[in-house]
Amino acid sequence: MPGEVVDQPNPPALPSHLPDSTLELAVKVDKTLLSKEDAQSLKDFQRAACYIAGSMIFLRDNVLIEQDLQLEHVKPRLLGHWGTCPGLILVWSHLNLLIRDHGMDMIFVIGPGHGAPAALASLWLEGSLERFYPNKYTVNKDGLKNLITGFSVPGGFPSHINSETPGSIHEGGELGYALAVSFGAVMDNPDLIVTCVVGDGEAESGPTATAWHAIKYIDPAESGAVLPILHVNGFKISERTIFGCMDDKEIVSLFSGYGYQVCIVEDLENIDGELHGAMEWAVAEIKKIQTTARSGKPIVKPRWPMIVMRTPKGWSGPKKIDGEFIEGSFNSHQIPVPSANKDEKHLKLLQEWLQSYDAGSLLKDSKPIDSILSILPKNSSKRLGQLKMTYDPHKALDLPDWRPLAVERAQKTSSMKETGKFLDQVAQANPKSFRVFSPDELESNKLSAILDHSGRNFQWDQYSRAQGGRVIEILSEHCCQGFMQGYTLTGRTALFPSYEAFLGIVHTMMVQYSKFNKMAHETEWHGDISSINYVETSTWARQEHNGFSHQNPSFIGAVLNLKAEAARVYLPPDANCFLSTIHHCLKSKNYVNLMIGSKQPTAVYLSEKDAAEHCKRGASVWKFASSEEEGQEPDVVLVGIGVEVTFEVIAAVQVLEKLLPSLRVRVVNVTDLMVLAAESRHPHALQRANFIDMFTDDRPVLFNYHGYAAELQGLIFGRHRPERMSVEGYKEEGSTTTPFDMMMLNKVSRYDLAARALRAAAGRDDKVKSKLDELVRKIDEEVAEIREYITANGKGKLAYRNVVIKTDSYRSRRHLRHA
Repeated sequence: MPGEVVDQPNPPALPSHLPDSTLELAVKVDKTLLSKEDAQSLKDFQRAACYIAGSMIFLRDNVLIEQDLQLEHVKPRLLGHWGTCPGLILVWSHLNLLIRDHGMDMIFVIGPGHGAPAALASLWLEGSLERFYPNKYTVNKDGLKNLITGFSVPGGFPSHINSETPGSIHEGGELGYALAVSFGAVMDNPDLIVTCVVGDGEAESGPTATAWHAIKYIDPAESGAVLPILHVNGFKISERTIFGCMDDKEIVSLFSGYGYQVCIVEDLENIDGELHGAMEWAVAEIKKIQTTARSGKPIVKPRWPMIVMRTPKGWSGPKKIDGEFIEGSFNSHQIPVPSANKDEKHLKLLQEWLQSYDAGSLLKDSKPIDSILSILPKNSSKRLGQLKMTYDPHKALDLPDWRPLAVERAQKTSSMKETGKFLDQVAQANPKSFRVFSPDELESNKLSAILDHSGRNFQWDQYSRAQGGRVIEILSEHCCQGFMQGYTLTGRTALFPSYEAFLGIVHTMMVQYSKFNKMAHETEWHGDISSINYVETSTWARQEHNGFSHQNPSFIGAVLNLKAEAARVYLPPDANCFLSTIHHCLKSKNYVNLMIGSKQPTAVYLSEKDAAEHCKRGASVWKFASSEEEGQEPDVVLVGIGVEVTFEVIAAVQVLEKLLPSLRVRVVNVTDLMVLAAESRHPHALQRANFIDMFTDDRPVLFNYHGYAAELQGLIFGRHRPERMSVEGYKEEGSTTTPFDMMMLNKVSRYDLAARALRAAAGRDDKVKSKLDELVRKIDEEVAEIREYITANGKGKLAYRNVVIKTDSYRSRRHLRHA
């Protein structure tokens, strides 16, 4: 059978079997009687913007069609997306009117980010492009020509909304997370309304599907509101959408169950009156919910307003070309006149279509007429492209000192437990500008101390609602990421703790955010923002009850692939170092910070003072753990990067001291992974002389690394004599087993490292070489005994896991065990 053939534009949904009474749940609003002037202004704005948006996709010259179009007037490469633009422009024009009449702060988040022509055309009409690009996109003939001819060509705006687009807080390159970003933006912004258009194709994505539930985490006493608009135009790039094939009864039932009041706007003949009435109703409902909450009598489970807007795909564009439906079909998704740059017939159709908007009467002397300007907010700072919150919002946290929380050296404690105490203080000091967005793992990850003075913020739970909690726990990493992005990009600071294995779920979202941030820094008008901050814990090394499925440190590599200006990866070796690191990250700006630590009790190696200095340097020689003599070069350098693997490095030195006391071993710990990169590749990189001083000029360097070995091998490529360096890390070997067995399975245990050290030293020292086989045999025998014990007893053999941590005085010693 051939593929589906769409035999009519705007095909209706098949009827559902739901009772007609279901539609009683839908909100019926009166079509607001617009004044004659406002009605005309809306139409004029829409026509002018649609003309500009369409022209941006096609024209390289003759941008107002002051003469008949020629093939050379059309761009050689036709790039862009037309289908969603008319609906976005419709909404934009109405938001102008709403802001003008109510004086509100509003951000417009456009989920169909490929609808950039709609946004850019509207921004030019309202003067926002001129505000931020005064020498390029002025509201005159030159500015209009630059906008139209420069779209989707080098030097102009890209085909997706990004941070170069004034008013944008959302990267338009990947569908799915506009709604979560919108909800993050309104948290702790009580006067803000974010209108978020969600395309019906985007609405099929997993992140969007969960984000509809975000209303359940909005406390109207402390936060603003999101007005979602589900734009149902029926088609994706080449197929109908799920929501386009749902009738009104199905849509109303679905979203009513989610907790919304649903208003459907679909009367194309009276669309302006109907949409204006729906928006006025939505604002009134939002104000009612907020007023009651702020008066101390909040509505339990308020039903927040949303709009479902049905308009044709590619509305007002060509109806039919070469026998194919264009308007009202997927053929309008991208380029509605596909051969306009090489076919005279298509060129004529393009001219007829664009001239149907009568742009000459709307853009007199290439400037919008007064009718268009009359619906714009009079205060230009309130216009959708100029709200300061979207481009220069940063407010630094009031951070408490971490040092009073420092733990005495040579104790054993959980880095996460101590960090939770610090976060508790941060939340208390910043009750309206700091939040933790977490999957349902806060208690499991030992961070629950933050709940000592602040609760969770789940408004549908009678035990946590309306209490101003700083923690949002939702079992959706996508929502946590989206909330964090929206919260951060509007000026605040957030933390996203997670099981290590599952941060990869938001890999692409993090990358898209980083692209947004990169481009923002390359504009002159964007201000700083807080860094986004991830804490990875419940690491692969301690998944004895969850097993292989929970062992995955790959998010490190995702961050390492970012531009050096953005990427920061920290692996603090103990609780004091973690406290120092998180304090630093929460006050940093413009980065992606990834902090990795254990939730289990582990050794504290450094005092508060030494931890601060170690973290400042990013790496240092640990003399207390080394066996080299002062003033002598070591035979081998052992490097620990990560909590458990560093413990094994220290233990390996003690194994070697027993096997071969004459071997001189230097221990280095790296807490800032980026110091290892070649100098030209990262701003944190150690200078060449400092690198050689720490890692020697020519001795073997053996890395015991928490992540995948290939990541670190790539990082040290280009360093001095890398052939002497070897890396062992996580190898995708695991099970439900003991912690020490995990070390052995992945070849990062003290015994594996001791054997590596002996082999490396044997390559330089004949005395070691002569004893190598015997020494390695002793190691193998000890490993076999341990494995046999683990298999027989289901636990580690403590006698083989004693490790000595020398105190500052070096006279007393403390025994610690790898649990």
